[in-house]
Amino acid sequence: MGLSRNASRYNEANYWPGFVDAMATLLLVIIFLLSLFMLAQFFLSQEISGKDSVLNRLNDQIADLTELLALERAQSSDFQSTISGLQIGLSALTGEKDRLEDLLNKNSGDSEGATTRITNLTNQLEEEKDISQRAMSQLELLNQQISALRRQLAALEQALDASESRDRKSQTKIANLGKRLNVALAQKVQELSRYRSDFFGRLREILSQRSDIRVVGDRFVFQSEVLFGSGSDSLSTDGSVEMDNLASAILELQRDIPEEINWVLRIDGHTDSRPINSPRYPSNWELSAARAISVVKYLASKGVAPQRLVAAGFGEFQPLEAGDSEEANNKNRRIELKLTER
Repeated sequence: MGLSRNASRYNEANYWPGFVDAMATLLLVIIFLLSLFMLAQFFLSQEISGKDSVLNRLNDQIADLTELLALERAQSSDFQSTISGLQIGLSALTGEKDRLEDLLNKNSGDSEGATTRITNLTNQLEEEKDISQRAMSQLELLNQQISALRRQLAALEQALDASESRDRKSQTKIANLGKRLNVALAQKVQELSRYRSDFFGRLREILSQRSDIRVVGDRFVFQSEVLFGSGSDSLSTDGSVEMDNLASAILELQRDIPEEINWVLRIDGHTDSRPINSPRYPSNWELSAARAISVVKYLASKGVAPQRLVAAGFGEFQPLEAGDSEEANNKNRRIELKLTER
């Protein structure tokens, strides 16, 4: 009986260690689960923190790109279309960013897809920055070219203004000089006209008895028969006398006319329309020129300055009267004297 009671008490005492072991085991399991939960929370917080850093860098890049776009828009309207495209891209990226933020906030578990999209967005932003940088470089080059063109234009305008100023001064000087020259020329013409009148008056006095010597306009006209024989360029005896009188009148005039008046006495030979053809005179041109030269040479031999004498032959091509009558031919065969300027 005593043994039976001892065995019973022994069996009752063995329940407690098993219960303690079970409780210890359960506690360890709970601690292990808590550790796993805390470790999972730690990794999840690290993942979320990394996503926030990426999003912060993305926000900074978006802000930088926005500043670049604003600067480019202010500098040139030529790049408005490019900037508009960039703004559209930025809006799309911002929307995608917001969507990813929502996903992360909700802990959707699609972190790999979000990371991929963020990477794509970052690449797109880099491309947009490259485009913006190229646009800014082109704009800077364009501004430099415009500045250079403006400087060149300003220099050209200054040169043009200076040239126009010089031209106005030159035109004024030319106009004044022209006026003075016109006045001087008019005075010389008046003086020469006065001397021509005196010369013609003197010739009229000397040759007043000859009906075959006359004044036609501003010329003194000798009929060829007064000076030459038919078909000849040798002065006749009567012609030499007339030329002596003419030489005297010219010498008087030569002494009176001032040196600054550049005058000449032109002797023109004319024939009638009847043709001539001889070894000495193949045509009327040669005959008319030879007669004018004979007069010039004779006057020079009498002391008239050779530089004041001019000989010209007109043949039959400057008639005083049209037609082929004897009277017309007589008038057209002539030697004309004209006092004029050289």
